[in-house]
Amino acid sequence: MTTHRRHFLRLAILAALSGLALPAFAADAPIGIAYQTVVDPAKVAQADGRYEKAIGKPLAWKKFESGAEVIAAVASGDIQIGYVGSSPLAAAVTRQLPVETFLIASEIGNAEALVVRNGSGIRKPADLVGKKVAVPFVSTGHYSLLAALKHWKIAPSRVNIVNLRPSEITAAWQRGDIDATYVWDPALGKAKASGKVLATSADVGRWGAPTFDAWIVRKDFAAKHPDVVAKFAKVTTDAYADYLTNGNTWAANSAEVAKIAKLTGAAPADIPALLAGNHYPSAQEQASADLLGGGVSKALQQTAGFLKEQKKVDAVLPSYQPYVEAKYLKTAR
Repeated sequence: MTTHRRHFLRLAILAALSGLALPAFAADAPIGIAYQTVVDPAKVAQADGRYEKAIGKPLAWKKFESGAEVIAAVASGDIQIGYVGSSPLAAAVTRQLPVETFLIASEIGNAEALVVRNGSGIRKPADLVGKKVAVPFVSTGHYSLLAALKHWKIAPSRVNIVNLRPSEITAAWQRGDIDATYVWDPALGKAKASGKVLATSADVGRWGAPTFDAWIVRKDFAAKHPDVVAKFAKVTTDAYADYLTNGNTWAANSAEVAKIAKLTGAAPADIPALLAGNHYPSAQEQASADLLGGGVSKALQQTAGFLKEQKKVDAVLPSYQPYVEAKYLKTAR
């Protein structure tokens, strides 16, 4: 069995186990929050402690390198609220992991990209054949890479796609062990320093395979603590509103960018462009039919269909709406 298949099997087992009785979340225990190194405006609120102030409970922020790792932690019960990409989310809920998507963190654009290393001999998509391309499996980058290859009519089997975490990608890139990577910051910025962008997730979205990042919550936790989820959503959308109003002042030397750089490891000089490369939906957009009101569930179903076509999941659910919930956002206003 390949590493790829073992990884999906592990997710399936964890998803199944998550339906069993788990230790109850203690009221006085810190709430486990999984975040990733993706650049976004809400990192400022995280750095400033606004979530703790609004929620009034201790939060245990834990950094993860990929959505697959977040899904595993959520399934185990160690994490109650987590940040994941649309591809690992679609794979997890297809296996009926008991979670709800309560907020869209971003609609991904130029902040994720396929970068080819200088000296790799890759000048056009066809040159990817036979080359080693690193990507975190089950991530939005992985989904976008497969979608890009499909768009270019290149069979994935003709490309040596390897599963590496972002930090491992950076190390492999610096050693010259890989020819290309589809990844996000800070690994993306380090790769672009000695490579060129062949395609971005904005391109892949225009080709019919858009991706997004989302905040999810365990259903059992949300049922007992709906106020926590609502307040978390409010702080996040307030942070987005601040960026939409004042983002033009978030220069490389600004306090906001310094806070984002500290949490993500991204270079301050790169952060303004990375922020501009994604779309952060307002509270009104979040609740609309385009997103939590129906669009997200359709996008998850479309993503699951693509994953099934690629033999990454075995089936597609009739509806993904049971895994999307807008009520927390509505009560947060």
